[in-house]
Amino acid sequence: MTTPHDSPPGDTTAAKGTPTDTAPGTGGVGPVGGCASASLALTDPPESAPPVPDVSAPATPVAAGQRPDQRKAYLYGIATVAIWSTVATAFKLALRQLDPLQLLLVSTVVSLLVLTAILLVRHGVGGLVRELAAAPRRELLRAALLGVLNPFAYYIVLFKAYALLPAQVAQPVNYTWAITLTLLSVPLLGHRVTRRELLAVAVSYAGVVVIATRGDVAALAGGNVSGVALALVSTVIWALYWVGNARSPLEPVLGLFCNFAAGLPLVLAATALFSSLPLRAELWPGLAAAAYVGAFEMGIAFVFWLKAMRLTESAARIGNLIFFSPFLSLVFIALLLGERILPTTLAGLVLIVAGNLLQRRK
Repeated sequence: MTTPHDSPPGDTTAAKGTPTDTAPGTGGVGPVGGCASASLALTDPPESAPPVPDVSAPATPVAAGQRPDQRKAYLYGIATVAIWSTVATAFKLALRQLDPLQLLLVSTVVSLLVLTAILLVRHGVGGLVRELAAAPRRELLRAALLGVLNPFAYYIVLFKAYALLPAQVAQPVNYTWAITLTLLSVPLLGHRVTRRELLAVAVSYAGVVVIATRGDVAALAGGNVSGVALALVSTVIWALYWVGNARSPLEPVLGLFCNFAAGLPLVLAATALFSSLPLRAELWPGLAAAAYVGAFEMGIAFVFWLKAMRLTESAARIGNLIFFSPFLSLVFIALLLGERILPTTLAGLVLIVAGNLLQRRK
């Protein structure tokens, strides 16, 4: 989500008179290189359309009376994109010493600590307790159940895909989650897919084929069909999480906190059953990379993106920054991981981004 973790492109009109509040969807990188975690408070879309944010609408200020500040919005947006661009590399660095469950355990714990700190700074202990007490029990239960999808299921699948694939393959494939959302919106939301959206799907998945086959169908991702399949499955899990979370009335950071608080026991149990606690001193480089993933991909990037979207005069100006992320990510992958970026990776990524841009055209 990975990444992504960015707001999905779409063809949606916000409800009359109601501003739209848009958050990322990790990776990170939503999806991101991985996918940035998201908790979205959205307006009601037309019945025929999925609940996709209208990035042409003005963003909602953080507090009543706060004026837009486009300069600060760009700074927060650029900082977020920079973080999303590093997480695919961080995943691979962590996975050199940790298995996917160990990486998920460390990153989830760190993310939960970061989210707790943010909430305590905002509300204080008493204010946070009041926020939780005032939240509808049904919404808290839904947030807890969504924790099964994110962080538990989504990141297990995504990290396993990264363990099996080169980062330059896993990251762009994960970036197709918004296209997956379009397909799932048909059975889940009754969305009628237009010809343009079908073309966007075809273009994006053509990019996946180009990247995965490296121009040779007989050599699918170096023979690792399961890795590509897992990367595609991660987009399905993230799209399901996005649909389930999109209409949550919970404050976004609080909602994400509930997701991770509910998901952590599952992650801990899975690690205890199928792996081991990463407590050995020689694992510290992997632990540091995992802590970075938890703090930045799963925590700080999410908050920065919210700030950017709420300070901007037009969400489209900030939303378009997300398309720099996958290309910048390849730079870090080449420099820090030593992967030789193949021409087919660039060609396929261009097709994936073109599909996303085509889908979000009005």
